[in-house]
Amino acid sequence: MTPSPVDPDLVFAWQAAHSIARGAPAPVHHRGGFRVDTHSEKEVKRWVFPRSCDGLREIAHEITAPRHYLKLCGSDEELRSALPARWEVQPANYFMMAAAQTSAEKPLPSGYRMEVQQTGPVTRACVIAPDGGLAASGSAAEAAEVFIYDRIETALDHRRKGLGIAVMAALGAARKAVASPQLLVATADGRGLYENLGWAVLAPFAAATIPES
Repeated sequence: MTPSPVDPDLVFAWQAAHSIARGAPAPVHHRGGFRVDTHSEKEVKRWVFPRSCDGLREIAHEITAPRHYLKLCGSDEELRSALPARWEVQPANYFMMAAAQTSAEKPLPSGYRMEVQQTGPVTRACVIAPDGGLAASGSAAEAAEVFIYDRIETALDHRRKGLGIAVMAALGAARKAVASPQLLVATADGRGLYENLGWAVLAPFAAATIPES
């Protein structure tokens, strides 16, 4: 069964909040997608497309330098078919939305503590391990009528202790507009965690870039 197309307004809102979370420029509408002029050390520009279109194919043929990223709410195969051979498809991700309320906060394992910092619409949560090291962390941003989660990470030595769930709950507690959709982009490994928390995949989220020579 072919998945239903993702609402372009929802994708734009996600990218707008994602830019806020990372301190990046706001997205602009461009050739059927949304462009962010990142100009960071790792990324010059990115385009996010709700669906494949002529604009995606045209940009893919025009760009010849690395550190430009094309992202598509579609499968790796669909993106690959729109690209010249010089582009390299990245590991699979998934555009997801919470289908239920986020989990209530739960006690951390003994010796761990949570630190939460809010700066405007951006919230950052960190779990500090008993030895003082960073065990887990993540960020969230609220904007454009959506609430997005970003960079939810647990250090290898601290996994399987519920720390990622605790970070999600701490970030979710900062949400002001409780009716707003909650969105994130998950890795293949993270997808299972979020599905267990009541999240649903809206679409695969494929990405490609030109490798450094």
